[in-house]
Amino acid sequence: MAVQELTQDNFESTITGNDIVIMDFWAPWCGPCQQFAPTFEEASNKHDDVVFAKVNTDEEQGIAGAFQIRSIPTLMIFREQVIVFSQPGVLSAAQLDEVLGKVRELDMEAVRADIEKQQQEQEQQAGGNA
Repeated sequence: MAVQELTQDNFESTITGNDIVIMDFWAPWCGPCQQFAPTFEEASNKHDDVVFAKVNTDEEQGIAGAFQIRSIPTLMIFREQVIVFSQPGVLSAAQLDEVLGKVRELDMEAVRADIEKQQQEQEQQAGGNA
């Protein structure tokens, strides 16, 4: 599957319409981003069940800002519309394959339960501090 460019126009439909989406936040002037691009492209051809998307942080500052991207490249993976991985820096092909394997193995019911529990704890703490 080819790597697609992610923009404000197709962001929401890409995330909501696919089970696993991996985003590469990059910029044309970024050396490490350019070095990682072939690895990302090659992985997209091996993992047909994953949408590989690139976010040009120069052109899509709104998306980059929404996710508080501070360094590039940064990889972010959504599974069932939940961010399950976010890490700045370059991964090797083997590391990228390993991460995607772990993402596929996630029990998303357990992940959602953990998120709900954390939100409840934060609400309780906020209520206690008011």
